[in-house]
Amino acid sequence: MSDAYDWYFDVISPFAYLQWVRLRRDYPQLRLRPRPLLFGALLQHYGQLGPAEIPCKRAFTYRFVSWEARRLGIALRFPPAHPFNPLAALRLILAADDATAATDAVFAHVWRDGRAADSAAALKDVATTLGIADIDAAIAREEVKAALRASTEEAIARGVFGVPTLCIGDALFWGNDATGMALDYIANPAAFAGEFDAVAALPVGIERKRS
Repeated sequence: MSDAYDWYFDVISPFAYLQWVRLRRDYPQLRLRPRPLLFGALLQHYGQLGPAEIPCKRAFTYRFVSWEARRLGIALRFPPAHPFNPLAALRLILAADDATAATDAVFAHVWRDGRAADSAAALKDVATTLGIADIDAAIAREEVKAALRASTEEAIARGVFGVPTLCIGDALFWGNDATGMALDYIANPAAFAGEFDAVAALPVGIERKRS
C-alpha cells in the first residue's frame, strides 16, 4: 500500500466522513489524496436526486449512518441541518496548505462535533486552526474556486458518480460500504478479473422511459 490514491468526496456526505475516519484510523499505511468535489454537480450531471431529497430514503439513510457509526466505533453527531450548502467548507479545504489536515478538521467540525458548515462565519474556528486568518478572503480566491470546479469536472470525466469514491488506478470504489472491496483490490487486483468483468458487461434487458 505504498501508492497514494485519489479520494473524491463532499463534506455533505456522512458516508464520506465515516470512510475517511475509518481508513485514517485502521489503515494508516493507505495514503489518500483528498479531492473535494461538489456532490450537487454530480447529481445534476447524472440527472439524479440526492438521498436526502427523497423523504423515505432520507429517513433510512440517517438511521443507517447512525447505526454504521456505532458499529465502527466512530463518533458521529449530525449538523444542525442537512443537507446544507457545502461550498464554504469545500473551498476552505482547497485554500489550506495541507489538504489532509484540512479534511480532518472540517469533518471533525461537521460530523464529529455536529456544527454548522454552511458559511464562512460558521467555519471561522476551523480556519483559525488551519492558520487561515481571513476565511472570507481565502475561500473567495479565484484559484480556489477554479480548483473545486476542476476537481469536480475531473471526477465526472473519470466516471465518478457518487461520494465517497476511492480511485485505484482506473478502478472506482463508491461508498463506505465498498471499503472492504477496495482493500481486497489493492491487495490482489488480479482476483477481480474474469467473472467481475463479465458481470460489468452484462447486456441491458430493458430501459425505463424517462420523461
